[in-house]
Amino acid sequence: MKVLRPEAHNSPASAPTNGRSGGQTASSPPESADGQAHARTDAQVAYVDIDESAAGQRLDNLLIRLCKGVPKSHLYRLIRSGQVRLNGKRCTADARLAEGDRVRLPPMRRAEPSAAASAPPVEFPVIFENDGLIVIDKPAGVAVHGGSGVSSGVIEQLRAARPQARFLELVHRLDRDTSGVMMIAKKRSALVELQRQLRERLSDKRYLAIVLGRWPLRSKRLTDPLYKFVTPEGERRVMVRADGQSAATTVTGLRHASLPGVGICTLVECRIETGRTHQIRVHLSHAGFPLLGDEKYGVFDLNKSLDKMGHKRMFLHAFSLTIREPLSGSTQRFVSPMPDAFEGFLDAGAAAAPGEAQRVAGGRGHR
Repeated sequence: MKVLRPEAHNSPASAPTNGRSGGQTASSPPESADGQAHARTDAQVAYVDIDESAAGQRLDNLLIRLCKGVPKSHLYRLIRSGQVRLNGKRCTADARLAEGDRVRLPPMRRAEPSAAASAPPVEFPVIFENDGLIVIDKPAGVAVHGGSGVSSGVIEQLRAARPQARFLELVHRLDRDTSGVMMIAKKRSALVELQRQLRERLSDKRYLAIVLGRWPLRSKRLTDPLYKFVTPEGERRVMVRADGQSAATTVTGLRHASLPGVGICTLVECRIETGRTHQIRVHLSHAGFPLLGDEKYGVFDLNKSLDKMGHKRMFLHAFSLTIREPLSGSTQRFVSPMPDAFEGFLDAGAAAAPGEAQRVAGGRGHR
């Protein structure tokens, strides 16, 4: 992949060089060993030529990696306003890039790296690893990538911890406050194949959540269409709307618990057939069963009370993911056990009926 300034076409001295996908180029600002750009302002328009190594990526993912130090909200505004262009035309953040495409980047200001950016990289628990894939157990409260006030996320930390790795890319995303199974590709071929499986609904993704209210101990399929929008502050939000994207979530009640000051709550398993932004959170909230600790779609006063009680997280956990592993072709199921925070909350409450406490898929000892 090449990054070109306008004058680079006519000046041999400024001819671009190829760098690692999304990495350093002749016209990019220099990067430190931890991958944090030490740029201040890019005063000129730049053009990014997409080669095979970057083909198949979403436009927003490319910009987030190239434009280190630029808030994600600003990048999305640049796309919406038409200042970022794909092959000379306006484009959307989720546009898929193809080999031979050209992306126009407008002048933009980059933040100086913070002191936190130079901190030692964090090691994440590894569930599975081979030559093409890493599967980690992501903690709650950790963003998947830097931006919007976050100095670095999972992918930046992994790249810093593994400087010898030639390729590391997120296969999918988890919300910052969601914990659990997450895949990172070590090869472009693995990334493309895994994303194809996710896109074509060939994977099985299951989450555990604790919701307010008595969800029945049976399954129900939620199919409300989801409409994604951006607030004036640049924050991504989702709502149920007739002209939204199709979405499907199967929710199964597993266990009831009652906590003083909170009321009846339910541990549920959510199997998603589609991968829409905030899908589980919005589907459950719209159904009248908001997620505990959800700051966007939950019950705000209740969240404050939970925080005072010591329950300081959003209760959503990606506990199981089944895919066809790209290198071997074998079907693999990756599991992250139910977090201690879930166990602690459920243990603090009383089971609503004898025997219900035993029906906890994904709990300790469940594989």
